[in-house]
Amino acid sequence: MADFPEKGRKRRKEARVGNEENMEKIMHREVEKQRRQEMASLYASLRSLLPLEFIQGRRSTSDQLNEAVNYINHLQRNIKDMSSKRDDLMLLSGQSFESRNEQSRNDNSNHVVIRPCLVGVEIVFSVLQTPLSSVLHVLSEYGLCVIGCISSNVNGRLIHTLQAEVNDLALVDFTDLKIYLLRLP
Repeated sequence: MADFPEKGRKRRKEARVGNEENMEKIMHREVEKQRRQEMASLYASLRSLLPLEFIQGRRSTSDQLNEAVNYINHLQRNIKDMSSKRDDLMLLSGQSFESRNEQSRNDNSNHVVIRPCLVGVEIVFSVLQTPLSSVLHVLSEYGLCVIGCISSNVNGRLIHTLQAEVNDLALVDFTDLKIYLLRLP
């Protein structure tokens, strides 16, 4: 009869261990459920930040992450392009990016930067007195068709950013064009 209390203790101990294991499983399931809910919320938040062209028709999480990476790369390229343009404009306005406050006001020369763009070439031209019509005349002589122009005044210096269509890049000598533009009065 002494075995009965011993068996009862074993069963209670086994039941306690079984209950602890069940509680651990339940806790693990709850933690995992919360993690999945948080991830779903974060994916929805990420998706809401992406422009439509980067998420059109994309449904899976891996596609969303891939498009987020593409969008970030797109933004980084834009930042690099904008930084380059800013540096060119600073140079054209007579200032270097590092020494903005030490501007040379005695610089009366023109500055020209010519670089390729989607439509042909982009010409950034910084002048003090040269009329824009003179620049446009020179560009037409070189066979360039100006399709856009933005002008701004920075520290008394006009900066013109022109985009020109080029039929055949091989026929235009950009070094010669730059020299000609720099010599304009």
